[in-house]
Amino acid sequence: MPKLNLKRPIIFFDLETTGTDNAKDRIVELAFVKIAPDGKREKYVKRINPGIPIPPEVTLIHGISDEDVKNCQTFKQIAHTLYDWMKGCDLGGYNSSKFDLPLLAEEFLRAGINVDFTERHMIDVQQIFFKMEARTLSAAYQFYCNKGLENAHSAEADINATIEVLEAQLDRYTDIGSDVLSLHQFTHTEEYVDYARRIVMKDGHPVFNFGKYKGRKVEDVFTTEPQYYDWMMQADFSLHTKQKISEILNRMKLKKTGFKS
Repeated sequence: MPKLNLKRPIIFFDLETTGTDNAKDRIVELAFVKIAPDGKREKYVKRINPGIPIPPEVTLIHGISDEDVKNCQTFKQIAHTLYDWMKGCDLGGYNSSKFDLPLLAEEFLRAGINVDFTERHMIDVQQIFFKMEARTLSAAYQFYCNKGLENAHSAEADINATIEVLEAQLDRYTDIGSDVLSLHQFTHTEEYVDYARRIVMKDGHPVFNFGKYKGRKVEDVFTTEPQYYDWMMQADFSLHTKQKISEILNRMKLKKTGFKS
């Protein structure tokens, strides 16, 4: 059976949250499994006090209530330890590039940690499944591993199932490669600037991916309508989106003054 070909450690992770809004919702449980190139595994599993109420309808999904986490640490209290533990690792998960990674980045930014995952490769196991079969995680687990997923929506159960699914996918789809770079490229067909995908890359330039300026270069819009930047900074966009448009604006200012970084 082909094994995941690692050149550096990779962390597969799953989050249970207060909801599905990357900018507003918070983590209530996280499970991280770090796999070293030699196959050794470490795990980091914690419940988190989100600091906001967990809606009853969400508790019905993952089974975690306000009472369950009232005495737990907040994300800010564990953020630095967790970020240090994650350094130098690639990342992986199930639907992680569109949900878990953006929400995790927001939590780090709220904790005062200026995250930058752009140098990491990311394997989204869901994308392999969707491109080959198109199902949910429970169905993927049944399809690839021939087992029912018990304790679904427990972060630890979900992420362990995700790793098993990936291992089965590597065995089934030998043409997609087994190294992290190949899997990263296979599962990421869109080059985005911010995790919320408000800005994507097109022909080497960041362009807006929403609203009245969709398809327009960010630099062009900020040049002709500088107040649009101010509006975005004051509006309800994610912290990571605001971080990225600020970086773009700063590069524009440096370019205008002739300074080369």
